[in-house]
Amino acid sequence: MSGVRQQDVCEVFCFNEEKVERLKSEVKITDGLATVFKALADDTRIKIVYALSREELCVCDVSSIIGSTVAAASHHLRFLKNIGLAKQRRQGKMIFYSLDDDCVTTIIDSALNHFRHNNQKKGKRIE
Repeated sequence: MSGVRQQDVCEVFCFNEEKVERLKSEVKITDGLATVFKALADDTRIKIVYALSREELCVCDVSSIIGSTVAAASHHLRFLKNIGLAKQRRQGKMIFYSLDDDCVTTIIDSALNHFRHNNQKKGKRIE
């Protein structure tokens, strides 16, 4: 096996047929989930999602937070809305965005906790 270190793989190939068959069916529920994580894999969008997890914000607020143009912020917000992570509401001439539900906040908070925990294990200090 090229590129695979011997200590990272089983020495013999055998598998638990019952587990494999059960989990092959179960993992199908993750179809489409990668879209959410691809959206969150962008540094700018993760900052936007984090900010929205704390407060409802207008497009101008978001552009100021991420240091971009209103057009760029609007593009990211529209993308997040289209994949179901954010929602918008109009108030007069303003458009306000918030996260679609508390599940998105839970994802962000869990990822941050994991990140902090891993860095603490490595002796790194994260603010």
